[in-house]
Amino acid sequence: MRRGQRFYETAERLAEFWKGEAVSGIVVGLPLNQDGSQGPRAQAARQFAHNLARHFDLPVALWDERFSSVAAERLLLDEADLSRSRRQELVDQTAAAFILQGCLDYLISLTTAAENADQDGQREEDTGGGNTGN
Repeated sequence: MRRGQRFYETAERLAEFWKGEAVSGIVVGLPLNQDGSQGPRAQAARQFAHNLARHFDLPVALWDERFSSVAAERLLLDEADLSRSRRQELVDQTAAAFILQGCLDYLISLTTAAENADQDGQREEDTGGGNTGN
């Protein structure tokens, strides 16, 4: 979605795009400065994410987007035989895919870590937790 649109117009477009899909959350790119600090664009993204969460009653994750466009540009240069104008058209879409994939990978790693911790805890219970009974 492009910036500069009224929020409700954007929300309507999202709702139409999602029609028939099982959407369980939203990821919004957070445009941090190169040093990690937050400027006006990051604040606008935070406000947009807050509005989305309230409007759709869905969890919204903010994800650092600093290097997504660079990665997208490299991928399109290295892997796709595209004209310069076609590459420019696809950079935002590809960067959005990088942002979403990064967030999903992180969530999967959290789930895997929690499952491993649960399994470790269960093993300790099964073996008496290392307690010798003394």
